[in-house]
Amino acid sequence: MMVTKTTQRTEQDLLGVYLNDHLAGATVGLELVRRMAASAEPGSESATVRERLVSEIAADRSALITIMTTLQIKVRGYKMFAAWAGEKAGRLKLNGHLLTRSPLSDLEETEMLRLGVEGKAAGWRTLRAVAEHDSRLDTGQLDEFLARAARQSDELESLRVRIAAQVLAGDAR
Repeated sequence: MMVTKTTQRTEQDLLGVYLNDHLAGATVGLELVRRMAASAEPGSESATVRERLVSEIAADRSALITIMTTLQIKVRGYKMFAAWAGEKAGRLKLNGHLLTRSPLSDLEETEMLRLGVEGKAAGWRTLRAVAEHDSRLDTGQLDEFLARAARQSDELESLRVRIAAQVLAGDAR
């Protein structure tokens, strides 16, 4: 089969698909962390961590959009809407609590958010590799994003362990 210019995906096209997928993930992550922050006990250490994560994840999502603009990659609105709607639909699960949060909600949401942060870090590492050949990308900035993602992942893991101890092991700390 002969591949023509119209059927062959370019590296730019592939990068556009990849970054739009990461932007969709960032949209889900931002909605999730906002919900987590809203459910935290005001003034608690957990609330402080979650509120900071809302700010940082929103900034990371905005940075990704800026990078996409720099690379002349169009944001695909339908992917953002699908991600947003999917996150909302994900709240409807059969957990025995139709109108209230399950005792497992905090644990499961923290685990999901940590997985999302790991995915975000993978995206930053990919862009860091692209930056070696594309001067439009700032390697120093990408290194900062990677360091922030590592810190976020560590904080979420600490939070996850504390929540697991409280919910599953009856730790009343």
